[in-house]
Amino acid sequence: MYTPPTWNNKAVKWFDDRLPIVTLMHKELVVYPAPKNLNYWWNFGSLAGIALVIMVATGIFLAMNYTAHVDYAFNSVERIMRDVNYGWLLRYIHMNGASMFFIVVYIHIFRGLYYGSYKAPREVLWWLGIVIMLLMMASAFMGYVLPWGQMSFWGATVITNLFSAFPVVGESIVTLLWGGFSVANPTLNRFFALHYLFPMVLFAVVFIHLWALHAKKSNNPLGIDAKGPNDFIPFHPYYTVKDAFGLGIFLMVFAYLVFFQPNFFGEPDNYIPANPMVTPPHIVPEWYFLPFYAILRSVPDKLGGVLAMFGAILILFVLPWLDTSKVRSATFRPIFKWFFWLFLVDCFVLGYIGAQAAEEPYITIGQIATVYYFLHLLVIVPLVGWFEKPRPLPESISAPVTTKA
Repeated sequence: MYTPPTWNNKAVKWFDDRLPIVTLMHKELVVYPAPKNLNYWWNFGSLAGIALVIMVATGIFLAMNYTAHVDYAFNSVERIMRDVNYGWLLRYIHMNGASMFFIVVYIHIFRGLYYGSYKAPREVLWWLGIVIMLLMMASAFMGYVLPWGQMSFWGATVITNLFSAFPVVGESIVTLLWGGFSVANPTLNRFFALHYLFPMVLFAVVFIHLWALHAKKSNNPLGIDAKGPNDFIPFHPYYTVKDAFGLGIFLMVFAYLVFFQPNFFGEPDNYIPANPMVTPPHIVPEWYFLPFYAILRSVPDKLGGVLAMFGAILILFVLPWLDTSKVRSATFRPIFKWFFWLFLVDCFVLGYIGAQAAEEPYITIGQIATVYYFLHLLVIVPLVGWFEKPRPLPESISAPVTTKA
């Protein structure tokens, strides 16, 4: 039972008596009981939160100097880079922050897949994580259009046109997204407004995600439930120190990209002003969309490709029920572990194929990788859960921790 502390500072006590924010933070960030065996793969959740804050903070300052108009957008970005004080730094942080955000979120998701963090009683927590990823993708796509370079314009044209594949309502959806009958100024205005809105929605969903996490407590590498006070340690100082170390590594990689390789993830064509009359030879989305882009292109039928692309994400919502094993962690599932690594390699292959031209042998490889993606989630995961014989689970979290010590 949690007992609220007594605050010695009179100002803090006065404020907390009227709005107990300090007590809430003390309960959820200091004495919050966390499993004692969490490893560094659990750092990526907090790193994702920090990346979100960085993106919102830099985005606000960039928006102050950006002009959402097709005649001025490209030049306003160039002005930010050249004339605004530290504008180049803000833009490079924001550009590379998007990639860093997706890197830590993808690692966070694959960690959840490996350790079974999507299983009961954390299904809603998992759902919220997938919603966060969808909001990130939508916001990132809108943001990529804003510089109004060649890849921005043609990327917006290609991706929004996908909705026309849906029967009856498809054309209406495309017209609504465009704000007219072509990608033009109303489109840019819509995307700018949504790009500014979605991070605020994202903050709200992240808050609910954390609420769900604290309601059912964190999963752990063993995938077993904590059974007593000996299985927990306070979040502070043990995991705040661990998170601080992970943050230091994260910021060093981030700083290297910003100061030494700021365009590592970028497309050269996006430094050319948008021209509706000139189509780039090879239209590719940002790297974090490439696996889904490969799935889209692997299906010859346009509607089938769109359904496969969206289905590749939506199928994750039912993963808690597709996995029939009673054991969460792959640590104790020798067969599932090997299939997990094969699935991870398959996702990298899809990412590579998505960046290549739509020609052989890439088309065939992409189709094979797409088939395996769905085969793994719809067939292999349920069958392995039925037929696999897991290794014996430890009696408690403390047992293997104290044994290793």
